[in-house]
Amino acid sequence: MNETIGIILIGIGLTFDFFGCLGLVRLPDVYNRLQASTKCVTLGTCSILFGVFLMLGPTAAGIKSLLCIIFLVLTAPVSAHAIARGAHRSGVKLWKGSVVDRYAEDKEGGL
Repeated sequence: MNETIGIILIGIGLTFDFFGCLGLVRLPDVYNRLQASTKCVTLGTCSILFGVFLMLGPTAAGIKSLLCIIFLVLTAPVSAHAIARGAHRSGVKLWKGSVVDRYAEDKEGGL
């Protein structure tokens, strides 16, 4: 039963990873690409790692997969924010169809 659920989670994770990679290729600017890579690939990779944990159980490799999930959930959003902030500060323009620029609003407000 655990192996079946693990295989399903790995399949779901591969699907999310595929769509995240597709977003990296298809989306128009760096900010949208960061959104796709952070959300889809983080969820997909965590799903794959949890599927591995379910298949292997509480072995050394299973515990390492849980630790990788925790590390990934804590670091991926922070790194994406740092990259987006750095891109904005270095002058990378938003796509012409973008509606809101929160970084520019913060700069205008004096924060």
